[in-house]
Amino acid sequence: MNRPRITLPNVAVEPECWRRPVLVDAVVAGGGAVSAPAGAEALVWAEPAAPELLPGVLEDGPGIGWVQLPYAGIENLTHLLDRDHHWTCGKGVYAEPVAEHALMLALAGLRGMGSFARARSWMPPQGRNLLGGRVTVLGGGGITESLVRLLEPWDCQITVLRRHPAPMEGVERVVGPEDLHDALRDADVVVVALALTPETAGIIDAAALDAMAAHAWLINVGRGGHVVTDDLVEALTAGAIGGAGLDVTDPEPLPDGHPLWSMDNCLITPHVGNTPEMGLKLLARRVTENVRRYIAGEELLGPVDVDLGY
Repeated sequence: MNRPRITLPNVAVEPECWRRPVLVDAVVAGGGAVSAPAGAEALVWAEPAAPELLPGVLEDGPGIGWVQLPYAGIENLTHLLDRDHHWTCGKGVYAEPVAEHALMLALAGLRGMGSFARARSWMPPQGRNLLGGRVTVLGGGGITESLVRLLEPWDCQITVLRRHPAPMEGVERVVGPEDLHDALRDADVVVVALALTPETAGIIDAAALDAMAAHAWLINVGRGGHVVTDDLVEALTAGAIGGAGLDVTDPEPLPDGHPLWSMDNCLITPHVGNTPEMGLKLLARRVTENVRRYIAGEELLGPVDVDLGY
């Protein structure tokens, strides 16, 4: 069988560390060959920061049938999805590092690191155990699967909320969106690990925060738009919840001087649950595997549902 020609568009890549040669090597390792768009059957999109460039590349490549997107979250590209192409994304590619980051934020929050890290004198003790705790995770994808496994040593009681409830290994109960507030009510930690869609935008609002326990920590490793920021500021100011660990914010980047920066009960990391340095090798593995599958006529990993937008 002739090797299909997989194109990696010759455009500027930001950030700098998304280096094209790694993905070129990944295509070749999967059995493909790299070409200009005009001669390509598939496209590995390596320019996540510039979605406006994608239509032009597809126009230049009329033979492109499959498009591999780099991230699991594709909300900045959903308006470009069509039924003329088969779309795949980075679903599950970055689950391990992001789940690890969520666990780090949860432990740091429960153990009072927000206060201790800012302290300039010896403080009285504070903190709670995660051991035996109740954890609610919004989202049932790869991040959640990885997080459930990482939580095994803590013997947590885990609830997962997902669009279509179905049993999950290591999870005590799986519920649907209609049970959101009930799932939040008894949790010590609430982790947001959802795709951002019109249905999930603002899912953590004043009512959801009011449903949470006064000691509970909110951890967001999904997208900033899942949380209504003004409602979160009010809840943290009033001490209505224990705190928040945010790897993503709305707006993002979070502006200098924003109230969240000065709150002891808020831990903020600059969207580094998965950095390009961590993720590029993981993406390259996915590209190699999907190119191999594409050539073999097998089902591709990370398919995008055009109707759902993820």
